[in-house]
Amino acid sequence: MKQKLLALGLALAGGLGNSLPTNAADFEVTITNLTRGQQFTPILVATHRAGVKLFDLGQPASPELATLAEEGNTVPLASLLTAIPEVLDVTNSSGLLNPGASVTLKVKTRGVFNHLSVASMLIPTNDGFFALNGVKGPRDQGVATETSIAYDAGSERNDELCASIPGPSFAECGGPGGGGAPADGEEGYVHVHAGIHGIGDLNTADRDWRNPVARIVIRRLP
Repeated sequence: MKQKLLALGLALAGGLGNSLPTNAADFEVTITNLTRGQQFTPILVATHRAGVKLFDLGQPASPELATLAEEGNTVPLASLLTAIPEVLDVTNSSGLLNPGASVTLKVKTRGVFNHLSVASMLIPTNDGFFALNGVKGPRDQGVATETSIAYDAGSERNDELCASIPGPSFAECGGPGGGGAPADGEEGYVHVHAGIHGIGDLNTADRDWRNPVARIVIRRLP
């Protein structure tokens, strides 16, 4: 039987729950910031069954994903995922991940709960984020290496202004960002991020990117 998770806009296979006892283990997930001028907000990592996704390109972001992409707040999306039977475990890092730095998290995996999703906001951006969107994890103490480009939640206009971007002290802003989302002009759907163009306060030479922004190494532990 199929059920529709409207908040994420995805069809999920229901009825199996998350109580399967076989192949219990952990995934060790190491995320590295590959940018030269963007920080990552706390990073959400979830394990789940095949079919669960955080978003579909070309479709509107859920309110929970939009909150993560605009504010760096993982709580609404984590709460939504935790309530779904097709999701086994959800965790997140703390603090900011600087360019060139890495952080390692552990999440439970078991039986058919062998897929992962990862997401975090890039700051300073309006609603930019990176993500793994329901990838299959390795088996038998294997290792898988993934990279992520930057995505745009399409939920906030990219004005690149300090007043619209939350975060710590930015050189361009002379202090912390504001965080108020500008009204109107958002794209309305998730798409590949177009980068920083210098149309507002942000320094393109420091903040822009042209390559994948994150490396995610997934190791299955015994």
